[in-house]
Amino acid sequence: MQPGSSNLPQSEDCLYLNIWAPERAQSLPVFVWIHGGGFTGGYSFDPLFDGSEFARDGVVCVTIAYRLGVFGFLDMSPLLGESYAGSANLAVMDVMEALRWVQANIASFGGDPKRVTVGGESAGAKITDLLMGVPGAEPLFQQMISESGGAERIWPLPRAQEVAHDFGRQWTKDGRELVTLQNAPAREIIDAQVAFVEESTVHFPLRTEIDGSLIKRSPLETIRSGSTRRKRLLLGTNLDESAFFLGPDPKADPTSRDLGNLTVEQFRTIEERYPQLYPAMTDEMRRIRSVTAEEYWIPSLRVAEAHVEGGGTAFVYRLDYTERRGQFAGLAFHSEDLRFVWDHLPSTATDEDRQFARTMHEVWVSFLKGQAPQAAGLPMWPDYSKKRRPTMVLDRTSHVEDAPHAEEFAAWDGLLTM
Repeated sequence: MQPGSSNLPQSEDCLYLNIWAPERAQSLPVFVWIHGGGFTGGYSFDPLFDGSEFARDGVVCVTIAYRLGVFGFLDMSPLLGESYAGSANLAVMDVMEALRWVQANIASFGGDPKRVTVGGESAGAKITDLLMGVPGAEPLFQQMISESGGAERIWPLPRAQEVAHDFGRQWTKDGRELVTLQNAPAREIIDAQVAFVEESTVHFPLRTEIDGSLIKRSPLETIRSGSTRRKRLLLGTNLDESAFFLGPDPKADPTSRDLGNLTVEQFRTIEERYPQLYPAMTDEMRRIRSVTAEEYWIPSLRVAEAHVEGGGTAFVYRLDYTERRGQFAGLAFHSEDLRFVWDHLPSTATDEDRQFARTMHEVWVSFLKGQAPQAAGLPMWPDYSKKRRPTMVLDRTSHVEDAPHAEEFAAWDGLLTM
């Protein structure tokens, strides 16, 4: 949900959380959920994230909010002075503060602060993956779940400050002074943000930053060095993620400007290899596959590999379950996993959909309880290793596949290496 696109009330009083717990719960595992929305939208009280199903299965579920857009992901120090240094990481700090609250208070709701899993989807998964590389977050959780994430949506400090100056030019273009940012109504700042994002030459210009304080270096480097040693990670992506944004019949080509992780020039270099990798695919499907790899698949696998290299355990999946009808028929699109994981299906769902939702929800619950991810009818799920790259392909008939799409994976070697 982009700010300004919804009739929901908006407020700077936005740091809250929601809790679902079984009656008379004691020492249960805790699932702390971070919503997605591209760092500029989304909300924790989306009915899809009703945690009742998790509570019924013996998990205390917590959904949290964090500051969005320029309030949580823009370094204001070049515009308003050094007291604002590191402000591109305010959203990460919000999530950490929510996790501290959980540590201090969740026992009152029947949760065990020593059995906390933090997780999210899309932007929420990216924040989860970034948290894995924040040393100060290490004691706040024991497990992680990452659905369509990656740890590379972060600016080096000089680039973050360039983005701030770009926003400053947007703010002052109608004669406003920078200092008025300090007291401007939130609605006015959001309007400027929407215009800034639309005009930016970069997708997702608002990002966290390597500020030298909270985040001292690339999160992937920190993860490789052991920041999540002995912790467990459940991580995966959907086969056709980018179909949600690109097709069928996209209104705009997102590859006309810098993407989530690569410049246009870098992406064109790798995209040129896709006709050889997938000669039988249509141009549209090759575009969906290449953008999916750039935004989700490759960055996610790099998190899993860094985590394993640093001494952690990972379980990797790929969601191949596709729609049978409608706009996304035959595609496993971005966010499709959510309705299955949370076991919230529409009234039009088929018996097949409901069975698959039970399987995915059961997998998540087993992981949250500290077990290997498992569900009735699912084969044994091996730990991830860089050598084999075993991946659970979640589909109508699920199976484990070693090194899926090996040639495509190899084609990305050397790119997206923050």
